[in-house]
Amino acid sequence: MTETQIMSAQDMRRAITRIAHEILERNRGADSLVLAGIRTRGAPLAQRLAQRISEFEGQQVPVGTLDIGLYRDDVASRARPLLHSSHIPVDVNGRDVVLVDDVLFTGRTARAALDALTDFGRPRRVQLAVLVDRGHRELPIRPDYVGRNVPTATGEQIKVRMEEVDGNDEVVLITRED
Repeated sequence: MTETQIMSAQDMRRAITRIAHEILERNRGADSLVLAGIRTRGAPLAQRLAQRISEFEGQQVPVGTLDIGLYRDDVASRARPLLHSSHIPVDVNGRDVVLVDDVLFTGRTARAALDALTDFGRPRRVQLAVLVDRGHRELPIRPDYVGRNVPTATGEQIKVRMEEVDGNDEVVLITRED
């Protein structure tokens, strides 16, 4: 396998800053915002977005995490899913919720996150922010905010590494050598 870096730590910081600005512009500020990071790497990404938004607006944005393990449509075909708790610190009813994930591929993770979110209430609007959109959708899901579009072949993988989880920040394209 070959790994090619497609985003450095600095590229990731720039993308996160841009996405934070776009979220604020589209939502006319941060008053009704709630960020919900999809475990595993969507959670620290949501924290970073909230930090940027706080720096720009001078107010804290509530951040939660969603564990979608039991909401996946392939849960029956997987070995026992490792479950963590989901937590959103505020009532989402009538709020603008931004689901945050590292990579958008088939759309199945985002669909599962929507199902998990409805357990917390009925948001006014749900938006999707991803660091990388690699295409190959199987469901009609489109992100509202994208750090970088990276068209890939189906045999390739995108791996987002985050300091909080992996010890460093970068995005790599993994290509199998046949």
